[in-house]
Amino acid sequence: MTILGLSAETWAVIGLSLKVSLVAVAVMMPLSFLSAWVLVRRRFPLKFLFDALIHLPLVVPPVVTGWLLLILFGTNGPIGHLLDQYFGVTILFRWTGAALAAAIMALPLMVRAMRLSIEAIDRRLEDAAMTLGAGRWRIFWTISLPLCAPGMVAAAVLGFARSIGEFGATITFVSDIPGETRTLPIAIYSAMQMPDGEQRATTLAIISILISLAALLVSEMLVRRAQNRGTMHVI
Repeated sequence: MTILGLSAETWAVIGLSLKVSLVAVAVMMPLSFLSAWVLVRRRFPLKFLFDALIHLPLVVPPVVTGWLLLILFGTNGPIGHLLDQYFGVTILFRWTGAALAAAIMALPLMVRAMRLSIEAIDRRLEDAAMTLGAGRWRIFWTISLPLCAPGMVAAAVLGFARSIGEFGATITFVSDIPGETRTLPIAIYSAMQMPDGEQRATTLAIISILISLAALLVSEMLVRRAQNRGTMHVI
């Protein structure tokens, strides 16, 4: 059965890739924002080490990241064993494991985008609100967070695009299981290993490009809409 010229298997790969990427971004958005806020607004010992750990997935081979996830979240790993023993949850060779790998790989890019946005906030606006009697949480929700919106949109798009294209850490951690962990990059790689898989690889590559372009267009629309409402103007 084909829909729009694509087989059911191809649609399954697309659906899984979108699910993995959206879950990865949703999970990492609050963690990325918190990490970026701490790096910009807080001073503490070994801050440079925390910064290095956040950005480590950018500089080490993705296979190494997947290997570390396998050690930590595998059946006999310290975290994986606890999840299995106390919660009956396993993410090894599951789509949730693919989402975790994508999230870890997307984290540095999301933090960098949010960090730049937080650094661009004019602290005088926050100081002025404080002198007028506004509390810290009110300042955060009404001033700081709206001014961070461009960085958050950029972070979400970067994280989504990175997750869609994630390959090395995912295949190392959760392998290639059709219908469970076979995302677009893995499906492209699998097709390239087949003698007659060139056409399928080409189709999947074009789909990946179109999804990434669509994400960029949606993000641009959201940014423009927010700017028109005057909620993202930074003095």
